[in-house]
Amino acid sequence: MRFIKAGLVVASMFTLAACEGNNIFGGGGNGAGGSGQTPGAIEESSLEYFATQIGDRVLFAVNEATLSDASKAILDAQVAWLNQYPDRTVIVEGHADEQGTREYNLALSARRAAAVQNYMVSIGLLASRISVIPYGKERPLEVCSSESCWSKNRRAVTVVAGGLGNV
Repeated sequence: MRFIKAGLVVASMFTLAACEGNNIFGGGGNGAGGSGQTPGAIEESSLEYFATQIGDRVLFAVNEATLSDASKAILDAQVAWLNQYPDRTVIVEGHADEQGTREYNLALSARRAAAVQNYMVSIGLLASRISVIPYGKERPLEVCSSESCWSKNRRAVTVVAGGLGNV
């Protein structure tokens, strides 16, 4: 009977350790690889950090390619991050909502991407690190015929393209 109780205690300890994400055998059971990182922390140099903590997109008003103050704040943070990792390049994708002709939206998305590129260069990012691609209305995030969708599709997205080997 005593062996059964001892076995249950040991099994409970293993179960509890597994639930807490701790590896009692000494490895980094929480995905941190034993590196001392906080469990669930995102590495600052990662693309996930860039997209989720800094923000990889800015939004525009209807028929506009002008950057808002909120958009400039996001771009300031993007450029600060990119200047920490000089081996990385970016592609700025311009997008538009489904309203208007294909040609109009392609031109508008090109102006949006150029506005982002010009702003990034004006605050210190080398122009040689930035490429732009206008997509017009061809790659919507949301598909529906309402402002709730259109507002998400009027955007420029900064895609980190270079230096991916050490992320």
